[in-house]
Amino acid sequence: MKMNKIHLILLMLTVSCSVATAQRMSRQSYIDFYKQWAINEMERVGIPASITLAQGILESDCGNSVLATEGNNHFGIKCHSDWSGETMYHDDDRSQECFRKYSSAYDSFKDHSDFIKQKSRYASLFSLDKNDYKGWAYGLKAAGYATDPSYPTKLIAIIEEMGLDVYDNCDATSSAENAHEYTYDINAGKVVRNSGNTDSRPKVKKDVSFTINPFHEHTVEYNNGVRYIAVIGGDTFEGIAREFHLMVSELLAYNDLDATADISSIKYLYIRSKRNRAHPDCQTHVVKEGDTLWSIAHKYGLKLRKLRKFNHLSVGDEINVGDELNLRRSK
Repeated sequence: MKMNKIHLILLMLTVSCSVATAQRMSRQSYIDFYKQWAINEMERVGIPASITLAQGILESDCGNSVLATEGNNHFGIKCHSDWSGETMYHDDDRSQECFRKYSSAYDSFKDHSDFIKQKSRYASLFSLDKNDYKGWAYGLKAAGYATDPSYPTKLIAIIEEMGLDVYDNCDATSSAENAHEYTYDINAGKVVRNSGNTDSRPKVKKDVSFTINPFHEHTVEYNNGVRYIAVIGGDTFEGIAREFHLMVSELLAYNDLDATADISSIKYLYIRSKRNRAHPDCQTHVVKEGDTLWSIAHKYGLKLRKLRKFNHLSVGDEINVGDELNLRRSK
């Protein structure tokens, strides 16, 4: 069957648009997003953060590989006989080999640490100085992590080119100064990188402790099917994010907040993304004294941008007492 000119033009436009809109994560973006997890895992297990980041960059092609995008597998870890989780198949040394599949990228980072820590063949690596990233790179190859003979030199090149060894001397507190590098842009409805002079970014006090207080365990509740926790006195965004294995930027995004938010004025925080609409039993809300669009969206577990969209409101538009707002798409 011949394709007419119109269909051919539409196909070409579709392909060109797909190419134009596809965005690859760069090395620096990958580092910015995942350095905190690498540092946390270094503290928990002992693998240098530089090694974790370099392996993630190399194994996942900066988070752009099929294993990473479809299976959240950032370290190319195969199934092995002791794996009981989800799996996916991908060509590697052999055709259609079995790889571990994770529910989140964080699970991949954690499993990478546990995999190396628990396998006896890597035991000698933990006797190395924490700043000996070269020893770790060659040790991983010698222990059989990869078959590529140039694997160590590739890791070392990434570490030295990107200056990743600086993170080997960080801890969760010192690295928290970078926690606000990404914020939630309410207008765009997504997490974006801050621009401008870094001196204008909010500073985190040096004496803030990010250690999870075992007596401050948060009870998880549900609103509109979304998990949330009540804010306890002394809580910080950083502490809650760490407790629930999130980046601060994610926690802020889930709650339609930016880096200037004051946690002491917030009663509860969602630890998963809010919904695109309120519960079916909650069709509308009548604005009361003190209500804001943010407080209304927060109350119903509804994304702020969706609340605006349902009511044809733009950023900066005001609401008045007595206004009836749609919490779901109007029929």
